[in-house]
Amino acid sequence: MLYHSIYRAKKQSASWITFIHGAGGSSAVWFKQIRFFSKDFNLLLIDLRGHGASQGLIQNPFKAKYSFEAITEDIFEVMDHVKIEKSHFVGISLGTILIRQLAEMQPSRVEKMIMGGAILELNLKSRILMYFGNATKSFLPYMWLYRFFAFIIMPNSNHRESRIMFIREARKLYQKEFVRWFKLTSEIIPKLRIFRKISIDIPTLYIMGDQDYMFLPCVRKVSESHPFSNLLVLEECGHVVNVEKPKKFNAGMLSFLNK
Repeated sequence: MLYHSIYRAKKQSASWITFIHGAGGSSAVWFKQIRFFSKDFNLLLIDLRGHGASQGLIQNPFKAKYSFEAITEDIFEVMDHVKIEKSHFVGISLGTILIRQLAEMQPSRVEKMIMGGAILELNLKSRILMYFGNATKSFLPYMWLYRFFAFIIMPNSNHRESRIMFIREARKLYQKEFVRWFKLTSEIIPKLRIFRKISIDIPTLYIMGDQDYMFLPCVRKVSESHPFSNLLVLEECGHVVNVEKPKKFNAGMLSFLNK
């Protein structure tokens, strides 16, 4: 089972929020949300396969190979273990794809979705990065690739804290683990095409930075066309919105959850 942390609110009737990090990260990316939300909500923070404290866990050889569906089942396994029937979900970057997959597979267990730095489409630059990574992942040290990707996605000086944090967390991966996760990119384009086309009847808040030039344009279009979707854009902010603008991120998320 994946490594996970639990923070319980004093109020017994408190609802759950489950936090899902992005590729190369860990539950440590949510450190600016824990104190704020643990007062009124029960929190579940999960380290995905091969990430954070889940990195050293022995994998069940009979478990399904890496796919978005299999990784989503890992999350459901933790929820079942903690006895969480239904939860709000918060994701950052690739974690938002997993949350949408959760909602497709078991929508009754998802109350609301908060998508930070959401990925709904790969533009030309991100597709070139993906193809470059696939061509070199077997022989280039993965940290070279990860640093390169971090600077492309988070190029500005005010993105520095996010870059440093993600590069630091990515060091905990193994080369083989990075390759397994990178192979998932073959699934991304057709899956995102479906997610853009088909709306889901679950209240969704996209929180994006106005400097997230690779992913914001598509999120704007989708949030306008999907009836259950809302968009909050944070000024002078890049891809990792919960780290760069935590106060505005937390306030926007809390307002959405309390509606």
